[in-house]
Amino acid sequence: MTQTVAVVGAGIAGMCTSLALARKGFRVTVFERDIPPPEGDADAAFFDWQRRGAAQFRHPHAFLGLMCSLLEEFYPELLEEFFNAGARRVDFQDMVPPHLLDQYEPETGDEKLWVLMCRRATMETVLRRYVERNDRIQIHNTTYVTRALTVRQDNQLHVTGLELTDRADNNAKSTFQADVYVDAGGRSSKFRQWLNDAGASIDETRDDAEIVYYTRHYKLKPGVNEPSRHENEPAAGDLGYMKFGVFPGEGGHFAVIICVPNGETELREAVKDGDKFDAICRTVPGLVPWIAADKAEATTPSFGIGEIHAVWRNFVHDNTPEVLNFFAVGDACARTNPLYGRGCSTGILQAHILADVLAADEDPVKRALAFESQTEARIRPIFDASLREDRNGIKRAEAVMQGLERDKADSLKKWFGLAFGDALAAAAREQIHVFRGMMRTVNLVEKPGAFLQDKAVKRTVFRYMLRGRRRNARARVQNGLSRTEMMDHLARLTTA
Repeated sequence: MTQTVAVVGAGIAGMCTSLALARKGFRVTVFERDIPPPEGDADAAFFDWQRRGAAQFRHPHAFLGLMCSLLEEFYPELLEEFFNAGARRVDFQDMVPPHLLDQYEPETGDEKLWVLMCRRATMETVLRRYVERNDRIQIHNTTYVTRALTVRQDNQLHVTGLELTDRADNNAKSTFQADVYVDAGGRSSKFRQWLNDAGASIDETRDDAEIVYYTRHYKLKPGVNEPSRHENEPAAGDLGYMKFGVFPGEGGHFAVIICVPNGETELREAVKDGDKFDAICRTVPGLVPWIAADKAEATTPSFGIGEIHAVWRNFVHDNTPEVLNFFAVGDACARTNPLYGRGCSTGILQAHILADVLAADEDPVKRALAFESQTEARIRPIFDASLREDRNGIKRAEAVMQGLERDKADSLKKWFGLAFGDALAAAAREQIHVFRGMMRTVNLVEKPGAFLQDKAVKRTVFRYMLRGRRRNARARVQNGLSRTEMMDHLARLTTA
């Protein structure tokens, strides 16, 4: 008999989970509290869709190589629909800087190093409409899940149903039962609270990235071509007190983000104002070709997202599942800093892990243990790498705010780590095989840092270490105002 699955949340993780389960023959019912995307084109979705349940809905997104490869393998028709909607494919060769092109020769695996770029509203609209045509999936919109129904049998907690509230039907109450329940509700999910209240003990680790980032969207003016990725200064970087980046979309649209440490109160206040946001961006050489007054015009105000945490939840203790017939995917299970753009890719990877596990065995205990084990093996390394980046970023920002030398070593171990990092950055800038390895990590097609096990890469990095940190550090220097100069600039803006 075909098993049924209830998926809570119709974001990217929920839609990918539904598709992966449908591929394996499951019947899927999705519950989503927001309205569906409006009729019309990508602009209608971006400007008109009231997507309150997705905190990052209008912040930049990109599908990394891991996700793109899975789409290419399992959902080629969906991929074609993304392209028809204006999404762009950026291949590895397009990422190679001109000064490395004379070293470039295609290698096996390069075909997985590509990125799909468009606005998230376009991504979700295309994905939702594709899912809606799948006869194994049914979506209920404007439906709140207000409680998880549970029962304890043989000292084991089981999820047995969902309590629903339908906004489209005068908040009518009902219940829904399935064989399996999946939480794809993202960072606002309440399932952990409900299940712990019912007697489970779902642990959570939570680390604050201590940043906030602000986004503003723009559109290139008629007749203006998109700036070259290689002929100008980098359009993404880190000034120590501020990170910045451009995210090209479709149809001439693009977004700029400014990421600021929580402690930079003056800068945080300034980037909330659209005019000041632009004035700050125009001090960064890599951003000027994009947002100069004669190049583009803003289509949104500046808006931010905070409470950025790395979150990991454990659903198994001492080889015993805390709850059966229930699984959490995406941000409801493991959440990384959205600045790194890894959430969509880890979400679809976990969706396929779940589908494979459920298809392989019907025993609820074995399913829970297998899913936890594979999540730990395949998602945890990505999570840990992101957490390390967060912690290193916090330390760098604190040093800059205190006027200390960035990355100053106070021990031999720290010196070696910093020297190795500088040498790696310099080698990636000048050697194609190191650059390719870093792109494999960035695109999540292998475990983070796995390319460093390659003997040729290690030899190259150690050779660069012999050049000294001062020379290698130039690879990570970004052109832009110092923190003191930026504070002076903000003072002038305020006075004006």
